Amino acid sequence: MKLKNLLLVLLVCALSFFQCSKPSKETKPNILLICIDDLRPELKSYGANYISSPNIDELAEKGVSFQKHFVNAPSCGPSRYTLLTGQYGPATNDALFQRANKIAQGATIAPSMPEWFRMHGYTTVSVGKVSHHPGGRGGKNWNDSTKNEIPNAWDRHLMPVAEWEHPRGMMHGLAHGEIRVKSGDMNVFQTVKGNDDIYPDGAITEEALKQLKALATRNENPFFLAIGIIKPHLPFGAPKSYYDRYEGVEFPAIEHPQKPEGRSTWHGSNEFKQYNRWDKNPNIDTVFADEVRRHYAACVSYADAQVGKILGELKRTGADKNTIVVLWGDHGWHLGEHSIWGKHSLFEESLHAPLIIQDPRMNNKSSKPNAIVETLDIFPTLCDLTGIETPKYTQGESLKAILVNPEISGHSAIAYKKGASTIRTSTHRMTLHQDGFVELYDHTTAEMETKNVADEHPELVEALKHALHTRLN
Repeated sequence: MKLKNLLLVLLVCALSFFQCSKPSKETKPNILLICIDDLRPELKSYGANYISSPNIDELAEKGVSFQKHFVNAPSCGPSRYTLLTGQYGPATNDALFQRANKIAQGATIAPSMPEWFRMHGYTTVSVGKVSHHPGGRGGKNWNDSTKNEIPNAWDRHLMPVAEWEHPRGMMHGLAHGEIRVKSGDMNVFQTVKGNDDIYPDGAITEEALKQLKALATRNENPFFLAIGIIKPHLPFGAPKSYYDRYEGVEFPAIEHPQKPEGRSTWHGSNEFKQYNRWDKNPNIDTVFADEVRRHYAACVSYADAQVGKILGELKRTGADKNTIVVLWGDHGWHLGEHSIWGKHSLFEESLHAPLIIQDPRMNNKSSKPNAIVETLDIFPTLCDLTGIETPKYTQGESLKAILVNPEISGHSAIAYKKGASTIRTSTHRMTLHQDGFVELYDHTTAEMETKNVADEHPELVEALKHALHTRLN
């Protein structure tokens, strides 16, 4: 009997030793990437105290909000290309589709960021507008499953359409299923009573919450969940309750509202002008300009509410304790600065966008580094934070050191559009046109990007030209 008991004890010990000495499966952190369309850094956490953005601001309080993050292109498609590939790319909205066509033709193309994480054991899911087309598909109505914008990237790429019929309808949709048919017949802004579901982002958020719950509670692998919110993209429509938040709120004067003298990347705001504006011009009608700005702000607050729902669900599942959250604006937006209402320029307002990173393992709450960083840095940063090998083809730099120590310096930021490219340093912005014409702006002066000082600083211009060519080539 004693021998049997002894053998039993030895067996239990052996099993315990085996289980304890077995290599344990490493639990890598999840990634939650929230992409917000046309979001300029006009948020309370970025100094705009008149904006109601409590959920994004709370995320900023828990993490690091990069005050000088710049995108690599002032348009949706090429900016999202750099985010999702970690590389500079074509300056066109179909940049990702061009890449997909090369893959279809048999070219060897470096894996995208979601594909890279998928290759390293992550379950990858996208909901909403993560790539240029919401849902990541092509075709007439952006729902052709044979035309994948980012091949091999997602285990699931989802785009609920509700009463807006298809992803194309969702992209420029207004309340209760209104789809843009002829843009001149669609109002540039709108306020309608109702809950969040009367606009497209309500359906996107509901699907995102379902996917988040499933990934957090039933998924064995770490997850990479990307969620794309459409507002505040044109047309500016949001439930009236968000517009009402700005009743009686005084907005600051528009900074440097005049059209630039001389040559620049100024444009005539055609994206904005294509909508019904009741024959009003915000550059001369200050009342109309104020209404445009308030409706944009209402859309920001509406988008912020969706962020709140997503982060609330993350916390309810308990996955917040092991999830890196990244909130990213795909580019900025002019609200009258330089007499522009839109994006697509290489001025600061088109390129400056929010970037917030919150890693629950790091003790860096409420940090607001002024280091210049760019969208290109997000891919290598997430590799660094998760312990996954950073692929050599990524062209950005990991921001982990700045996350640990916000006093560390950043680096110059590059951006480009058709016919011109720009470099932003801590003191200057230089824009180089394809024919050699140069704009140079001094950010240490009150004139900022209203006075071209290129002729006064030829040596600086040459140094910045060299830096620009080195980075892009």
